[in-house]
Amino acid sequence: MVALSEYPRPGMRRQSYVSLNGVWKYAIRKEETADSYDGEIVVPYSPEAELSGVRRQLLPGQWLHYYRTFEAPPGENGRVLLHFGAVDYLCRVYVNGQKVGEHRGGYLAFTLDITEKFRPGENELIVKVQDPSDTGAQARGKQKLRSGGMYYTAQSGIWKSVWIERVPENYLREIRLTPEYDQGRILVQLRAENPQGADIVLYSDGREIAHARSGEGGEAELRIPEGDRRPWCPEDPFLYEVKIRLGEDVVRSYTALRKYEIRRDDRGILRFFLNDKPYFLHGLLDQGYWKEGLYTPPSDEAMCQDIRRAQSLGFNMLRKHVKIEAERWYYHCDRLGMIVWQDMVNGGGTYKAWFVTYAANIFLPFLRRWKDHRYSMTARTDEKERARYYEELEEMVRQLYNHPSIACWTPFNEGWGQFDAGKAVELLRSLDPTRLVEEASGWFDQGGGDFDSIHNYFYPLHVRPNPRRAVLLSEYGGIAWACPGHTQKEKTYGYGMAKDHAELAKRYRELLIQKVLPQIQHGLSGLIYTQLSDVEEEVNGILTADRVEIKLDPDTAKECARLLQEEFFRCVRK
Repeated sequence: MVALSEYPRPGMRRQSYVSLNGVWKYAIRKEETADSYDGEIVVPYSPEAELSGVRRQLLPGQWLHYYRTFEAPPGENGRVLLHFGAVDYLCRVYVNGQKVGEHRGGYLAFTLDITEKFRPGENELIVKVQDPSDTGAQARGKQKLRSGGMYYTAQSGIWKSVWIERVPENYLREIRLTPEYDQGRILVQLRAENPQGADIVLYSDGREIAHARSGEGGEAELRIPEGDRRPWCPEDPFLYEVKIRLGEDVVRSYTALRKYEIRRDDRGILRFFLNDKPYFLHGLLDQGYWKEGLYTPPSDEAMCQDIRRAQSLGFNMLRKHVKIEAERWYYHCDRLGMIVWQDMVNGGGTYKAWFVTYAANIFLPFLRRWKDHRYSMTARTDEKERARYYEELEEMVRQLYNHPSIACWTPFNEGWGQFDAGKAVELLRSLDPTRLVEEASGWFDQGGGDFDSIHNYFYPLHVRPNPRRAVLLSEYGGIAWACPGHTQKEKTYGYGMAKDHAELAKRYRELLIQKVLPQIQHGLSGLIYTQLSDVEEEVNGILTADRVEIKLDPDTAKECARLLQEEFFRCVRK
């Protein structure tokens, strides 16, 4: 069976899908040309990952060459599209010896129209990749050529699914579905060469409940009958099915009714609200790293298992930390009912660690309000890369817009390449008024966005209501335990070491019940524990890196979750 062969884009499904995941040929060279290949690689795993079958580090300046053949997708007429979920970082693509396109950016999807270079029968596909890793200023997350501590193995090349499909000449390029909770409707925006006249049908449990036809600009409105209005929430993640027919192009998607906002509770304190009700966010930091696949999960089911395990322990939110996942991960959050906090991927030059990490932690009360327009301090002196950041931020929102589980965008984390955060907030509000914005997670707070965001690992926690924003403990905990037989590295790292399973449970309970829970009455609206799973040297996960063991005692986790929720609802009501 081909790895990760499931439809990569569940929000835009067609019948003509053909997966190109599987065995390709590869070579690593100093030159942009390769006359021969070094062996086979399993796509979509990066060459650094065990599941790729290669386990070689691509170095800055080297070229990673991919090669495979493929057959024509079903049908004869129309256009042939080649899709890449993500390729890190610079990618040049050739079909039958002719260049069909180029892309920069290691985390976002892109599509190439290969119709003119495509031929019946067997076709040749070559992909050439370069990746500067942490020697460049591009968005890279926590990848590092010399990994260790909270920085992980650098990876490169194709790491999300590759597929082709055949579409009509006039086809749907993009679908934008905007829920308007109060009005009980879904606004539809279609992008095509000629989007007029598309038939759009909304289904609830297989029943047609609304129908619309797009106008000249591709706009339409689906009004949901009052009796069929079923809001999405983690406790009831209900999804409506959507079918769109534009001429010969038929696309299936889904959507949901939901509303995220910051409002005052009965006591006048600003809180997170979901669908007009106060809601306590109990989350985990999710790095999205896998022992065997690094950035790429070993299977579709493995992604589901992570989400279900978090839910079973009482968590209702995952903060996707400085990584943009494959769309199937968000789809699973949508259908299983997991709220998502989405980080933008950090970039910039080499950070001044003494300032961004150590001084910011040690002198947090004094540096928290440091102004982020001094680009040299956060390694953002490259004007072109600052511009590219905003291009990729906008593209991230565009690609992930339709996922109802995403509640908040976070443009910056802990000063890692942070600059002009207020501008990022303005852009995000203009791109997506349906979601919240966490301006700067942790520190270097510029006073904007919807949250007063706190990272606290080392100090007593004292929360006070903020008159303009809700208070979020966006990182805390980090209690580490190296579970025997399940560590990746001999050296281990964490913010406080427990000696065994029992001590981890004891310290976790003391932290949540004695130190965190009392802050809810003072305005704490949510918290994000570090972290979902161990990653390489970092062993502060509630799961081991191989996902075999649950390190945190389930009964302790569920009890703490229950007590936090009870305290929250006691505090938000008069």
